Amino acid sequence: MSVVYEIGITEKNNQEIEKKESIEVVASKGIVGDRYFHDFNGDREQITLIECENIDYYNHTFNTKFTYLEFRRNIVTKNIKLNDLVGKTIQVGNIKLKVNDLCRPCKDLQQRLDKSNIIKEFLRRGGLRCEILSSGTINVGDKITVKT
Repeated sequence: MSVVYEIGITEKNNQEIEKKESIEVVASKGIVGDRYFHDFNGDREQITLIECENIDYYNHTFNTKFTYLEFRRNIVTKNIKLNDLVGKTIQVGNIKLKVNDLCRPCKDLQQRLDKSNIIKEFLRRGGLRCEILSSGTINVGDKITVKT
């Protein structure tokens, strides 16, 4: 079963991601309390996801111990291949998300983690950028299902 494994947000850029048990999301705006929450938010800036398995692979391969939230995505998933979902709608608990694009790693993340291979290793493992289609709450443990 595919699930929400961890959740994290931060109010301001360059702050550490704060672990949450649940978040409130607003359609087309983003996550309440997150740095990217805006009235007229772009469809790729509202919420991000990443697979815990990709971070586990990196930690195992390169003998590191990064936490999931150090990769600065909002939702860490378990047991779902995210790259296959681009262009589809998924349901996270009771919330519908439209998967718009891969979330590629940036130079800032690579510098923050102080590893020169982050961009290369996470180019196709960095997660997803999604648009929030319905408002409500997402919780750790919520089931993730593919709608279309």
